[in-house]
Amino acid sequence: MKMETIKLSLKKMVLTVMSLTALGFMQSCSDSDGTGTAQVKFKLVDAPGDYEQVNVEIIDIQYNLGEDVGWQSLESFEGPLNVDLTTLVGGENEILADEVVEANTMHQIRLVLGDNNTVVLRGETEAKDLSTPSAQQSGLKINLDEALKAGFSYTFILDWDAQESIVAQGNGSYSLKPVIRVSAEKNSGIIKGKVWEDLGDEVEENPLVIEGATVSLYDTMTEELVTTTETDSLGTFVFQGVSSGSYSLVISKEGFVEYSSENAIDVTVGETEDIGNIKLQMVVSAESAM
Repeated sequence: MKMETIKLSLKKMVLTVMSLTALGFMQSCSDSDGTGTAQVKFKLVDAPGDYEQVNVEIIDIQYNLGEDVGWQSLESFEGPLNVDLTTLVGGENEILADEVVEANTMHQIRLVLGDNNTVVLRGETEAKDLSTPSAQQSGLKINLDEALKAGFSYTFILDWDAQESIVAQGNGSYSLKPVIRVSAEKNSGIIKGKVWEDLGDEVEENPLVIEGATVSLYDTMTEELVTTTETDSLGTFVFQGVSSGSYSLVISKEGFVEYSSENAIDVTVGETEDIGNIKLQMVVSAESAM
């Protein structure tokens, strides 16, 4: 009962951090001038193994963006975390971390393991200690070499093969030698455009851009507001880290007629949807019309 309580508390903390980091990413990446950041999520899954339980303790998760930056801990990871790998099958997973990092090439991650690792053999109930080599405790390095593009979000799936990771020793003991395969998914896109003043039939060689217009992004399926941003001094707006799907835009600025997009804007993972120039008409007052 005590172990279940600890696990539930850890999951609640991870979910809380996930919500905060996701909100921060959407807000920061809505700035028109770009932020040079990407969202990364790490999910732990397991290939089926012939064990009742395989319990591993993860102390820290670190990542490496190159020699100039060095190793850094993922701040959203709440450790130490004890995970039974045999529960992570059939679509189940453990979110290890979810946060915003510098858009750069993520060369490696490093799982720092504790010594509280055990295995329960099939048909048994008693947990046996898994000896963990000191090299694994100092950090199990996993190569990624994934170039992170600013404004996109990525999910790294760590497939820990429990069956291949347990080694039976001649003296009846067992050791842990992790076998982990990793795959990366880019799971977002970008919407961008520019807002101008509608000059009618006038020559638009030097169009008047509109700064400070509020651009709202709506999900066309639910009609719910996703996020908002403003145009910059060049009239440009950018929505980064947008999930694949269909969206609509509403653009407003005091003194101008509100604009609503007529056609759905479809976002594809890994691509930028440039909707081009949008023109706003000035509000014509009754006095001006006379």
